Amino acid sequence: MYLKYPPFQSKVNGLLHGADYNPDQWLDSPEILAEDIRLMKLARCNVMSVGIFSWASLEPEEGVYSFEWLDSVLDNLVSNGIFVWLATPSGARPAWMAEKYPEVLRVGPNRVRNLFGHRHNHCITSPIYRRKVREMNMRLAQRYAHHPAVLGWHISNEYSGDCHCDLCQEAFRSWLKERYGTLENLNKAWWSPFWSHTITKWSQIESPAPHGETMVHGLNLDWKRFTTQNTLDFMRGEIEPLRAANPDLPVTTNFMEAYDGLDYWKFVDDLDVISWDSYPTWHDKSDDTDQAAWVSMIHDIKRSMKGGRPFVLMESTPSVTNWQPVSKLKRPGMHLLSCLQAVAHGADSVQYFQWRKSRGSSEKLHGAVVGHAGHHNTRVFSDVMQVGKILEELAGVAGKTVKPEAAVIFDWENRWAIRDAQGPRNAGMHYEQTVHEFYQGLWENGIPADVINMDVDFTPYRLLIAPMLYMVRPGVGERIAEFVKNGGTFVATYWSGIVNETDLTFLGGFPGPLRETLGIWSEEIDALHDHDSNHIVMVEGNELDMRGTYTAYELCDLIHVETAEVLARYGDDFYKGRPALTVNQFGKGSAYYVASRNQAPFHREFVAKIVQRHNLTKVLNVELPHGVTVQLRTDGHTDHLFVMNFTSEMKVVPLGEEHHLTDALTKEGVSNSLTLAAYDVKVLTRPCTGKFVGNCLSHNVSSEVLSCS
Repeated sequence: MYLKYPPFQSKVNGLLHGADYNPDQWLDSPEILAEDIRLMKLARCNVMSVGIFSWASLEPEEGVYSFEWLDSVLDNLVSNGIFVWLATPSGARPAWMAEKYPEVLRVGPNRVRNLFGHRHNHCITSPIYRRKVREMNMRLAQRYAHHPAVLGWHISNEYSGDCHCDLCQEAFRSWLKERYGTLENLNKAWWSPFWSHTITKWSQIESPAPHGETMVHGLNLDWKRFTTQNTLDFMRGEIEPLRAANPDLPVTTNFMEAYDGLDYWKFVDDLDVISWDSYPTWHDKSDDTDQAAWVSMIHDIKRSMKGGRPFVLMESTPSVTNWQPVSKLKRPGMHLLSCLQAVAHGADSVQYFQWRKSRGSSEKLHGAVVGHAGHHNTRVFSDVMQVGKILEELAGVAGKTVKPEAAVIFDWENRWAIRDAQGPRNAGMHYEQTVHEFYQGLWENGIPADVINMDVDFTPYRLLIAPMLYMVRPGVGERIAEFVKNGGTFVATYWSGIVNETDLTFLGGFPGPLRETLGIWSEEIDALHDHDSNHIVMVEGNELDMRGTYTAYELCDLIHVETAEVLARYGDDFYKGRPALTVNQFGKGSAYYVASRNQAPFHREFVAKIVQRHNLTKVLNVELPHGVTVQLRTDGHTDHLFVMNFTSEMKVVPLGEEHHLTDALTKEGVSNSLTLAAYDVKVLTRPCTGKFVGNCLSHNVSSEVLSCS
């Protein structure tokens, strides 16, 4: 059985390697453009992203177009075996447009219109801006949709932000009318009688404002939902003329990490490929393990968005950024390690911002492949050449994926609601960190995981972890119950099952729709000061065989067991002896409730015991040293294993009974143990074990190519 996704576009097989390329900044220096081609080939680059902020160069005056320079660039690139993600330039409008059509400029929450400047300073509701973007995209499509250099479309750049102008206010009201139908429904959803905020005319509704309304949580949620939908609608308008010209070219837009302003899951169906821009702050602590686990989690979100289809790492830095509080240089080994980390989690590309450092303006000191010295005799360029060489040698990884047994829920709307809840810890609820900690428990145990929102189908998984599922949208509680009844293992935590989709609390006891599945109910929750702590003490002989005491901090849920079994109890304060960790046997499955926020090493040990108890499969059936993880990509024939050391110390991984392992680069057999230097990565191969191909094998898929739908 052979399971593999096809390439993004048939022009390139194997893995992509390249960068954002801005030749329009160097049009007066043809010798630099010629040298760029030589250096790209030296670095084994086969793709560039071009045109991202080129509007002023493409249309220097209204209706006056200049494409000749882009023609020359694309022709030159493709003649040298380098292909292009061709961008639409809507991320930054030219000055002439802002001057002639001031309505295209954004209005802030304070209702003041911005001056021209920055990027993404445009109103995406504006009919004029939409018309101008469409005109530009139609011309790009007509000229380049069948150009041999073009691999796919790069739509805008890092969509972000909102606008509060009169046009957006009217669009918001129209969106609310469609969503709720009547003011009566809206007032119920927003609990408007509180503080006498009942809406009697649609015209009374305004977006959240620092000098206006910010305390109606349903309004705040809906404004974020509207901003997401409005941005999605704008993106669809960008895409339409491009697909009309050539439906075979894939379309992507570059996401930003776990950016809070837009619910990225809403964009998935409209994109052919998911891509994102990764800028970790490596070496900001003595140990990079936590940072590495966070970045891995974001990679896994992007892979999960298309059900396992490989994604594009559209931007990363080969050196440093210039916008973070402190930008340390990557230590030797870290560049290759971080690039292969992306590949390990499903990237079929490694791309950088940017190819050549700008000479002036905001990002003149941002890392790039080619520095201001202008030549290849640098440490950074040497690192990039090494990555290019290894990506060529690992070409067979392209298209491979993983179908994990475990999934972690990280939900954008849930995060919005938690941040807006006003209690119990306004000093910080730390939703993202909590999700990260449970994910890291899987990561440190070498367990692949999808990271999903609560609307995704749960049936492919055996383990589902839902940290702080404060909001439970309609039907989700029922689907979780069905998942557990059918034999799944479910893990929930404190601050779950509190509100519905409009941020109205559930009546009848928390955790609302999860109560029967978990077999507990929550009476109240204790918020601790930063200097406070409690402890949880494992019950002797508990089913997980966990022992000893763990430190609890920040949040301690005071629960009652109904049908659940107590695995640990609180050790301190007036609720000493109350349940702190429980399990409920529900149908054929098990549902665990972690009532307190616990410090390390709880998550690693708890997850390890869950894995052992419920027979989940590790990529390598060994104990991994601290800071080492292993990830897998497979096609149902050959497994590629990425063993990565994110510490500054040498690590030895005992391989035990693992057999048939081969170094993918040296082709030498590996047995007994694997030695990893500081910030080292080894890629191993073995015959497929069949453990991480998901339902495809059990359903007897006969095609040699896995559908990417």
